[in-house]
Amino acid sequence: MAGLVDFKNEEEVKEFLDNLGIEYSYQCHKEKDPEGCCRLADYLEGVKKNYAAAAQVLKYNCEQNQHGESCYKLGAYYVTGKGGLPRNLKAAYECFMTSCEIGGKKSTDACHNVGILAHDGQALDDKPDVAIARDYYTKACNNNYAPSCFNLSAIYLQGAPGIPKDMNQALHYSLKACDLGHIWACSNASRMYKLGDGVRKNDDKAESLKNKAKTLYLEQKEVTPQLKFGE
Repeated sequence: MAGLVDFKNEEEVKEFLDNLGIEYSYQCHKEKDPEGCCRLADYLEGVKKNYAAAAQVLKYNCEQNQHGESCYKLGAYYVTGKGGLPRNLKAAYECFMTSCEIGGKKSTDACHNVGILAHDGQALDDKPDVAIARDYYTKACNNNYAPSCFNLSAIYLQGAPGIPKDMNQALHYSLKACDLGHIWACSNASRMYKLGDGVRKNDDKAESLKNKAKTLYLEQKEVTPQLKFGE
């Protein structure tokens, strides 16, 4: 059938991939299509392994087109110094924040990353801002991102400058993270019910949550590839 590529034929595959690159480049540079630029960056990274070129396309697409997914990927490049970009956590922070606010496929991950960088202060001259972290964790948690819900529970469990300790909120976010499959959140909620730590003591709930944590652990252990040496 005309137009089909024989993926067992090396020459046909090479021609197909080259044509893809030309098409994505045209979409990005001639048609000024942000989605085309995103595809071009993915092509340069995944097919050509040209991380420097990918970084420049991501930079253009984030800064000029305000493309959320490209801003997220550009932030990830800045975190590690990939593609010839300097390792710059402040720049990464700004990219993640832009991605979070714009929305898109990676916006929830971006919101979580803003929270992390604000929480430990790495992007803020080593001055942690737990209030900003809380706000961006909340955005991600509202989109059912379990690690953000867990981090929120930890903030309310311990308290922070300007954020009083709140065991009800800590339990709320622990339970939500647990429902989303976060093992440690289930363990923390179980402990709170077991000890009556800021909440009404409830041994049945404590045991149920403890069992859920065990089940999640076993499930994750089953799907995690085991390293075997000597084979």
